[in-house]
Amino acid sequence: MALEYESVLCVKPDVNVYRIPPRSSNRGYRASDWKLDHPDWTGRLRVTSKGKTAYIKLEDKVSGELFAQAPIDQYPGIAVETVTDSSRYFVIRIQNGTGRSAFIGIGFVDRGDAFDFNVSLQDHFKWVKQETEISKESQEADTRPKLDLGFKEGQTIKLNIGNMATKKGGAAKPRAPGSGGLSLLPPPPGGKIAAPPVPSPSSSAAANHVTPAPAQNSNILLDLGTPVPTSKAPATADLWGDFSTASSAVPNPAPQQSNWVQF
Repeated sequence: MALEYESVLCVKPDVNVYRIPPRSSNRGYRASDWKLDHPDWTGRLRVTSKGKTAYIKLEDKVSGELFAQAPIDQYPGIAVETVTDSSRYFVIRIQNGTGRSAFIGIGFVDRGDAFDFNVSLQDHFKWVKQETEISKESQEADTRPKLDLGFKEGQTIKLNIGNMATKKGGAAKPRAPGSGGLSLLPPPPGGKIAAPPVPSPSSSAAANHVTPAPAQNSNILLDLGTPVPTSKAPATADLWGDFSTASSAVPNPAPQQSNWVQF
């Protein structure tokens, strides 16, 4: 069995305790029948829980000595009752160690303290109800026959997957046109496909026209020791130029009759 720990649910520093007269009718208790201006005891109230049972403990404010306690098995119930004429007063059933019990009245000065006291008991027993339901469901699940979804020995299954070969080496089904990829639209009805335009002679001549390369300087054949003149010779149709012209531009150290340039 797991150990049960005591938890504190609510603490209120001021609570008044009253001796109450016996119940006069089945309608319930009335706080107006008590001596509200003269409480019989004043102290601190603590609400604790241990397992599924809650406890209302009345303790001394200074020493913390226990004055009385009321074990609560269910709420609302006979252990804690509300009065019919106020929301700040309750009737609780206290018990001692020998099992003797008595009914006393308790009251709070602040209405908010009474609300917190009431809600702490409600939350605890709501949790107890949920735990009981979960435990009951788990027990029912254990008693049900378990469903075996495993494969038996030698059992096989067959899967049919679309667009796949049913036999080894079989071809897949052809895909219907237009189901995927790009496709060309058909020509409009009654229309003709226009032939590409024929280029005109002027445009073909312009396209075939090639700009001639610039004429090379004829001085590249001159003697390497002679400086090249800064002025460029006019471009001619002949890329090599007139050798006689090139020879006249270069000074010769001695007059010669040949028109060839000396290298």
